[in-house]
Amino acid sequence: MNDQQLQALVEELSLRYFKRPFIHRAYFNRRLKTTGGRYLLMSHDIEINEKMLTKHGKATLIGTIKHELCHYHLHLTGQGYRHRDQDFKQLLRQVGGLRYAPASSKNYRYTYCCQKCGQSYLRQRQIDIKRFVCSRCHGKLRLLKKV
Repeated sequence: MNDQQLQALVEELSLRYFKRPFIHRAYFNRRLKTTGGRYLLMSHDIEINEKMLTKHGKATLIGTIKHELCHYHLHLTGQGYRHRDQDFKQLLRQVGGLRYAPASSKNYRYTYCCQKCGQSYLRQRQIDIKRFVCSRCHGKLRLLKKV
């Protein structure tokens, strides 16, 4: 799917679920890492993380688009468009959008385990096991796996 196809999909979903046209730009932003999409307040454009489609499928992409369209339409009509606002929560429930983007799979290189309670910790960077202890029982940690 390219940016033109995404634009057409966003316009179609806006008319179908919100009964209002989407008259700004929607495009993929390949630099987004931790978020599914972003509504830009100043330009009213919508950016979508390309991984919502490639890694999680079309249903996740549509849920993310509905989420960003909730921000878009509520902001333009002067209602509560933030995540904490009741207007946003209610509209998101009505259209069936995603509340949270699926977690991105991180590249964990280190696995630590508590020697006392068995709690495991996944980390991208190595930690000093002489300095850090288990958050649950304050037991000593040991390195289980290094990739």
